[in-house]
Amino acid sequence: MEIAPIPGLSDEVNDIRLRTAKIVNDKIIPAEPVLFKGGKGAEPVRAEIREHVKEQGLWAPHLPVEYGGMGVGFLAHAYMNEVMAWSPFSARLFGVVAPNSGNQKVLLKYGTEEQKKKWLEPLISGEMESCFSMTEPDNAGSDPRSIQTRAVRDGDEWVINGHKWYTSNARRADFAIVMCRTAREEAEAGKPSDTMVQIIVPMDSPGLEIVRSVPVWGHTHGDHCEITYTDVRVPVENALGRVGSGHAAAQDRLGAGRVFHCMNSIGAMWRAFDMMVTRAMSREVHGGTLETKQFVQGFIADSYMDIQAARLMTINCARVMDEGGDARTDISAIKVFVPAAFERVVDRAIQVHGALGVSGDTPLAGMYTGARTLRLADGPDEVHRILIAKNVFKHYKAGGSWDFGT
Repeated sequence: MEIAPIPGLSDEVNDIRLRTAKIVNDKIIPAEPVLFKGGKGAEPVRAEIREHVKEQGLWAPHLPVEYGGMGVGFLAHAYMNEVMAWSPFSARLFGVVAPNSGNQKVLLKYGTEEQKKKWLEPLISGEMESCFSMTEPDNAGSDPRSIQTRAVRDGDEWVINGHKWYTSNARRADFAIVMCRTAREEAEAGKPSDTMVQIIVPMDSPGLEIVRSVPVWGHTHGDHCEITYTDVRVPVENALGRVGSGHAAAQDRLGAGRVFHCMNSIGAMWRAFDMMVTRAMSREVHGGTLETKQFVQGFIADSYMDIQAARLMTINCARVMDEGGDARTDISAIKVFVPAAFERVVDRAIQVHGALGVSGDTPLAGMYTGARTLRLADGPDEVHRILIAKNVFKHYKAGGSWDFGT
């Protein structure tokens, strides 16, 4: 990976990008063969890289300084992500791996001081792991308000009953943040009698059962788990924020997460592009290298355009969010465009690599399934297209027109 300072960016952000790239280039990518194998042999390598990241002051860009993070802000973190994403191992090695990072942000914003002491600080230090339990098999994930897992107040306890799946990191987790439906504390005119709340649930709670690891893309021993909650009791103080803030907390998490997913996608397709160009220049076939074939030249040109468009859209969205603007339409736009562009770029790279591209000897196969999954994760394409159209029509019906310059 070759990167240079970006004109117009602050010296601080450019420095962060360059130092991040150096670690990814010099430490992480050379270690990928060992890291892919995993096991005991990989742990000393992971520990050495993590320590180096911390020494360089690049640990946990999403956290404030007082909690051991970089405190660099949203836009700088977004720029950093596209560099980290050259390797699928970077996020964990830089202390910003989902779902822990998202749960940390939710706890920071909505948690009480007691909750931060009990759950957030051990999560940051690595003494604890967490999972986020929202999606349900019997309800559309595209409509979070359809969630049926219910929390009922019984004296000083919540009693939780429900059925979840795709609860990532559940097997390693010490606690879950569970999205529940519950009764409103006070009736509100014109609104339904129930609302959403997020509740911290220890994984060893009686009545919480991990049913299985959901097979994803043929992987049968992954960590996306199906969980049932049967009369699970936790203290009322385990609720995050006020009753009724659950949906807002989920959207806070998902909105920022969509931008980070897109920046991750850009970094990954950037590497796929680099691999494709390098392969095209070195692979001999039918009397010449692949770079001389017009089909391959088309792959290169189309991928260049996909990456440029995806990157500029995402950076603009991150800028709007960082400045406190209304980024809802931009978030939906990148959520549709970027994973689809990612899928196209990786597909072309696989084609240029031939059989090697679908093997486990390159990261391309993992990139491809990841790209396809992102078209469903955090809201399917169709929902975001509808949201874009609704927002545009709303603006025009109010007498305005759409200003693409802001």
